[in-house]
Amino acid sequence: MVGKKKRKGGKTIVNLVLGVICFIWLLPTLGLFISSFRPAADILQTGWWKVFPHQEWKAGETLQLSKDVDLRQPIEVNGKTYTDDQLKAGVEVDDSRLMWENRRARTVNMQEQGWETKPDFTLDNYNNVLSGKEYKLTEADGSETVQKGTGLSQAFWNTLTIAVPATVIPVLIASFAAYAFAWLRFPGRKTLFVIIIAMLVIPIQVALIPVLKDYTALGLNGSYLGIWLAHTAFGLPLVTYFMYNFISQLPKDLFESAFIDGASHFTIFSRLILPLSVPALASIGIFQFLWVWNDYLVSLIFIGNQPSVQVMSMKIADLVGSRGNDWHLLTSAAFISMLMPLGIFFLLQKYFVRGLMGGSVKG
Repeated sequence: MVGKKKRKGGKTIVNLVLGVICFIWLLPTLGLFISSFRPAADILQTGWWKVFPHQEWKAGETLQLSKDVDLRQPIEVNGKTYTDDQLKAGVEVDDSRLMWENRRARTVNMQEQGWETKPDFTLDNYNNVLSGKEYKLTEADGSETVQKGTGLSQAFWNTLTIAVPATVIPVLIASFAAYAFAWLRFPGRKTLFVIIIAMLVIPIQVALIPVLKDYTALGLNGSYLGIWLAHTAFGLPLVTYFMYNFISQLPKDLFESAFIDGASHFTIFSRLILPLSVPALASIGIFQFLWVWNDYLVSLIFIGNQPSVQVMSMKIADLVGSRGNDWHLLTSAAFISMLMPLGIFFLLQKYFVRGLMGGSVKG
């Protein structure tokens, strides 16, 4: 009985800790989601939690002070004295708060606290992000014209065009390489594997300028092929290492039986390795897709910032405007950008844990 109680208590503590961690992780997402539907004025003035019932100071009775009150001296209000700074910030008295209503006119407002909600929601942010915000321009003759900016639709398809091949290509190449390093014997195998793993510690920024020079000479800069190759090269070391850890732990008996039956290495890879490696492929595929989808620097260097080829991260950064006057649009734009990675993760989540655990233990 004591052992059961201890196990039950330990399970409760673990569940409680996991619940707190999940709440902490989900809270910013909830705030982003709520803010994406709030009017721009509300986003700029108050936090997203104000949509829920909360206590707030409301304007109440107005107290008129004498016009000759010296603000440099203690100011008497309802028999008590306060400083000018206190009335500027608001001073609580019993269940009310005294605060300047019009300092020049010497009027003080006695605010009362009450429950307040701000459930105003709108789709304007999403309309401006998806279809483009409308701008009013004044012409030289004084007339006004309305121009519509570009939305996220083109950037979304550009990002998808880059992310899918830049995920499939390195995962496929790394799977071939991992199989070769794990089960084939050839000269320099260990040395080559160590070199590939050593590339994990090389910062991407170090390789940008040399690769860009080669791209310019070959005419690959600004093309989808160039960005696919760049993401493939930068992602291969990690993907190869991950897949090697999984494939190298597969039972040796599988390969011996296949060789006895006369199967070639390609047949073994396509008929045995790939089906068995689906959890690992899905796991590393999620990581690679998320990295490419959220990438800014590599896309900026190798494909550019022109509207026709902009990716989501560049377009979202441009939405705020040159002076940051439209930063409230980032809430809806960021949430739209999250939908595809979230969809991919939930679609492949059943393989995710199995893929991460695969190869961690033998037997």
